[in-house]
Amino acid sequence: MKSSATQQLVIGRAGASAGVREEPAATPAVIPFVAKDARPVRAKHGRMTFLAPEEVLALLKVARERSMRDWGMILLAYKHGLRASEVCGLKLADINLKAGSVSIRRLKGSLQTVQPLYPHRGQPLLDETAALRAWLRKRPADGSDYLFTSQKGGKLDRTQFFRMFQRVAGVVGLPVEKRHPHVLKHSLASHLVRGNVNLALVRQALGHRSINSTMQYVGTSDGQAAEAAQAALMNLY
Repeated sequence: MKSSATQQLVIGRAGASAGVREEPAATPAVIPFVAKDARPVRAKHGRMTFLAPEEVLALLKVARERSMRDWGMILLAYKHGLRASEVCGLKLADINLKAGSVSIRRLKGSLQTVQPLYPHRGQPLLDETAALRAWLRKRPADGSDYLFTSQKGGKLDRTQFFRMFQRVAGVVGLPVEKRHPHVLKHSLASHLVRGNVNLALVRQALGHRSINSTMQYVGTSDGQAAEAAQAALMNLY
């Protein structure tokens, strides 16, 4: 990333009311991606619900057809493992489009992190930069410093996000147990684990303070452990 002086980013009407930072940020260490073959993992308390990659894309497609705001919210919640309150709490100042980063203030004792905003070659639905720019061009100039605002203006409440997600999930035809926005955080974790991402990076992506929280998403068999050990030894010797 190239250094530059702090600038005000003006994007349509959004820039007239509030600034999105365009200054360099610390280089993020986590690159979330979607695993091609995701299977259920077992948590401490029964089966954890998460979305298959094709279900994530179906959600994003319907959300984009509804509004740029809905697309941006669901996409950021998935790619950064955000809770409903965390995505609703994002502010314009948390987004740095030039540096391509987002500052995340997580709740429940989780880590505060700076993570990258990525385009996604080959799959426009996963392009965070495009989603945010599209929303900021349409975002009402209501004087609010929150990134995602309600139709009446001001901060969007988590219950409003919950209802929006339920409507989108209903159009997609997801089963009832998958119609809660927290399924997005579970999905990111499961996809990263299934993609064999180092657990330390999964922990950072989810903002977990303890690796024990990340371990909920890990489910392995004796056969998988043996294969992994053999592959590691083959690489060493």
